[in-house]
Amino acid sequence: MQSLRFISAEALVSHPPGAQQSLDAVAHNLYPLLFKASYLLEQSAVIRLLLERWPLEEFRLGPLLGPSADHAGDLRDRACRACLEACVHGLADHLLQGGGRRRLRVADLTGIRDVQVQRCPCGRALGRWGRTELLARTCCELQSQPCAARHPVEVLADVFITAGNFEVVARALGPVGPSPLRVRCLSLRADSLDPGQLLHVLRLAGPRELRRLEVVHNVRLHAGHVQQLLAQGGFPRLVSLTLPAKAFDAPPAGTPAPDSGEPLLASISQALSGMTQLTELHVAFSTLTGKLQTLLGPLRTPLRVLDVGNCALNHEDMTFLANCIHAAHLEVLDLSGHCLVDLFPATFHRLLGQAAPTLRALTLEECGLEDRHVGALSLALGTCRRLRELRFLGNPLSGRALRRLFAALCELPRLRCVEFPVPRDCYPEGSAYPQDELAMSKFDQQKYDAIAADLRAVLQRAGRDDIQVSTPLFGSFDPDIQETSNELGAFLLQAFKTALENFSRVLKQME
Repeated sequence: MQSLRFISAEALVSHPPGAQQSLDAVAHNLYPLLFKASYLLEQSAVIRLLLERWPLEEFRLGPLLGPSADHAGDLRDRACRACLEACVHGLADHLLQGGGRRRLRVADLTGIRDVQVQRCPCGRALGRWGRTELLARTCCELQSQPCAARHPVEVLADVFITAGNFEVVARALGPVGPSPLRVRCLSLRADSLDPGQLLHVLRLAGPRELRRLEVVHNVRLHAGHVQQLLAQGGFPRLVSLTLPAKAFDAPPAGTPAPDSGEPLLASISQALSGMTQLTELHVAFSTLTGKLQTLLGPLRTPLRVLDVGNCALNHEDMTFLANCIHAAHLEVLDLSGHCLVDLFPATFHRLLGQAAPTLRALTLEECGLEDRHVGALSLALGTCRRLRELRFLGNPLSGRALRRLFAALCELPRLRCVEFPVPRDCYPEGSAYPQDELAMSKFDQQKYDAIAADLRAVLQRAGRDDIQVSTPLFGSFDPDIQETSNELGAFLLQAFKTALENFSRVLKQME
């Protein structure tokens, strides 16, 4: 629904030359309206001009694109390349040409949601990595320019740094002299960096400002590095922390470290306990056998999001999790890679019972769920009346078992999204689980389509057309991996080459 004001704004920005001539006569409080209309129509020239002449003290991208009384549409999932480039270039123009009459002090460029299918007319996205590089290069270019603005503009940003943009981002975050743009990093995602680079960029970003920190994939950390990382400034405002695989492994023999083994993990836990706003923790693929209480026990704030997928949890860990303070507050839980119903049936049932009042997303991928487990699984899930998302890919369930499970899922009133595995019937008899990517992709498509149609029919008969079901073979869409796939591939090839060279060197030494 659109107001008459918004329709008028669309008419004005649809003709850039006319908009340029009229802009000085437009009331300042109409600039936000003109901006959203320009973004909707992908009028990049008008967007750049609006930013150059922005008359208000704040420019906040997320709220400007969100629903409003004049336009109910939400444009925050449009990471339109043309529009976002125009925003940053217009911001630079504001500083270079604005003069003393400009009032802009804060430019908040956060709030964009990266999605798989772009709804903007051009269909070309500028992802988080691209937005980071564009902003960083603009900052560096402005550092050498005499700016007309009397005061620097503070830019709030979600930063994604890899080896490919490390140098320019480091220069933007830590300028040598005065800079007309001061970048404040609210969230930081790091990939394909060595530990030294990560620690350096964290010092530049300012740990006291960070709300979200994601250290993923190809950043090789051990527990000693994690201890160093958390010791930098305390992260008092950090809400979400993601660590890469094997982040809690002991440092290699001969590595200098103040502690080792359990004392090192206890030191990390103590640092986490000082983060009073921390409510999201992602530590998948880290070996935590018998250590979960050591890690989570001292935390003072209950966690709302916990990812302990493939952490080799044992009965002691599961018992702690089912009875700890966090269980009653969990909204998102990932327990992938654990044979929950087989090894911990009562504990798993208790955990879901404790989490039921708040739990809205549950992931149980590659948990060894078989046909004989469907009854117990349905019973445990039955208490989760607020559950909206359920993912259980990679489990050897037959079409018949899936139909039974779907019938039970129809009873969950808020469920909206289910990701289910390719039924076991669709693979050659005797196929081993868990599957590698090659084996996973070799299934009978015709048989799968027939079973999938049956499962949708189960939902339709129960009046649950509101539940979306799918089988994303290789996991859900990840915009950050999609955007940097070429760089990550090159990084992995180089790592493989280095490993081969080291192996060859050892062989020669043995000879």
